[in-house]
Amino acid sequence: MPDAPLLSPLALGELSLANRIVMAPMTRNRALAGDLPGPLAVEYYGARASAGLIITEGTWPVPDGKGYARTPGIGSSAQAQGWRQVSEAVHGAGGRIVMQLMHCGRIGSHLNKAPGTRTLAPSAIRAAGRIFTDAAGLVDFDVPEALTLREVADAIEAFAAAARAARAAGFDGVELHAASGYLPMQFLSTGTNRRTDAYGGSLFGRLRFVIETIEALVAACGSGRVGIRICPGNTFNDLHDADPRATYGALLQALSPLGLAYLHVVRSPDPALDAFGLAAEHYRGARILNDGFDFESGNTAVRSGAADAISYARAFIANPDFVERSREGWPLASFDRRTLYTPGPEGYTSYPAYRAGS
Repeated sequence: MPDAPLLSPLALGELSLANRIVMAPMTRNRALAGDLPGPLAVEYYGARASAGLIITEGTWPVPDGKGYARTPGIGSSAQAQGWRQVSEAVHGAGGRIVMQLMHCGRIGSHLNKAPGTRTLAPSAIRAAGRIFTDAAGLVDFDVPEALTLREVADAIEAFAAAARAARAAGFDGVELHAASGYLPMQFLSTGTNRRTDAYGGSLFGRLRFVIETIEALVAACGSGRVGIRICPGNTFNDLHDADPRATYGALLQALSPLGLAYLHVVRSPDPALDAFGLAAEHYRGARILNDGFDFESGNTAVRSGAADAISYARAFIANPDFVERSREGWPLASFDRRTLYTPGPEGYTSYPAYRAGS
């Protein structure tokens, strides 16, 4: 296809991409007992390896960080072995894949966690809302315990250990999930961080956890294999910040010198806050933009220099061959919302590739 910059190769730090179409991270709730990625995950990710880069579903680095039912971890040898089969499937098909590390913080229920685990957050403030559990359906979020300074350090090390485990399992890098109201974003935001120690109070105090976690990931993997996902102004999961422009402007300026592989920016749900423009103003480095793009508008964003790559989520659910369909102009299939988060293959590995002429 002429003049389709999304189909051109790209280097993001140490990551060499065949094209600029990124599969965005999507929670799909298909992990097996023990929070293991199973054969279905191998099939699911392997079928989508024509993406220039796959970012996995959020994967908990430590059992306390699990929030949702049937979400995978990277804290045990069995989990690492399951993920190795995923990375091998993607690499065998010529793709690249990074693991998104997601600590849910206060967004969780003990009914989704292993016995003896805890729900931890910057401050002991319960999130408004409910979460689904297999055991009892919808329940209120847990009341979290505030992390001690020792536990903050432990959480940062847990991210680093997870990054090392991901690399040992064959992954090309890691992405820190610092959006959607999870632990890193809880530290960043005034509504969830009421600490008065070094990890709260001032703007720099609120930034400190994310900066130190990224530095730990860089030490574990190298800067060219680390990305971060942000969504300034997002209020999902009862998240509120008094001044997201100031918070994220300062964060991006602090991250810029670190030489990360990429910054993954989600469009702000607040129409008055231009997250893409904020990133362009304050961050020097490669940017992946997400939310609301089709193939045409994605090409426009890359062509204009607004983005280096575009990530797509929904398009990859029912279209494992989204790259090929986009290149050839083939129609896109629609997905069934009823099977987004249900166990088993239906709505997960049941979507076929396009068959021309059929």
